[in-house]
Amino acid sequence: MAFDLNALDAPFTALAGFDWGADADFFKSIDAAVVAAHGDTSLRADLEKRFGALLGGSTSRATKEYVCRKLAMIGTGVSVPALAALLTDADNSHMARFALERIDAPEAAAALRKALGVVEGSLKIGMISSLASRGDLQSVAVIGGLLGGDATIAAAAAAALGTLATPEAAAALAGAKPAGDMAAAVVDARLACAEAFLAKGDRKAAKAIYSSISASIGDAPKTHRERAVRVAAKRGLLAAAE
Repeated sequence: MAFDLNALDAPFTALAGFDWGADADFFKSIDAAVVAAHGDTSLRADLEKRFGALLGGSTSRATKEYVCRKLAMIGTGVSVPALAALLTDADNSHMARFALERIDAPEAAAALRKALGVVEGSLKIGMISSLASRGDLQSVAVIGGLLGGDATIAAAAAAALGTLATPEAAAALAGAKPAGDMAAAVVDARLACAEAFLAKGDRKAAKAIYSSISASIGDAPKTHRERAVRVAAKRGLLAAAE
């Protein structure tokens, strides 16, 4: 049975003026429509249009958060521009990323990559994390370029490259010149790449990483962490040799 679109007018009017602490009973009608939209393309399109209109203007952070959660469930490329506009907004960037991570459209990944080149600080770290969560291989080069900058951002970039685990990601990590805590992040990411290569059956690539890490520590590790990393590398070498 077709969903009655007219029945959504009042709930969406209420949503436009919603804020935390207010009566949210109208959510039930919208939630039901979102569920129904999974099998109804016209309803999905109608909802995306309504939700997109609420992401701009003076709607509250509470409204925008609710909208982002729903677009994470039913959003398509159509919703990307409205969500992308929030990526530079400190108050709403996290929830916009939450939605874009889950929208299966190339436009969503492109929006995150574009924002990565614009935002700074914690927002940049968020973009890096979201691109890694999406498994966006097109972002490997730009994320690799962040390994030599701010230590916190560089550590996030290293972790993302370990998650993406492509040959290009492994090469970027191998070429990094880290120091201090950043060095540990790079080693962990390289181990993650090696484990991913091993899981894919690329023993040669995995062995090269394990051998490099083992050689960098030597036969006399000085700290508990070095001992743990050396053990991990040796175990990896054994697994790669099987």
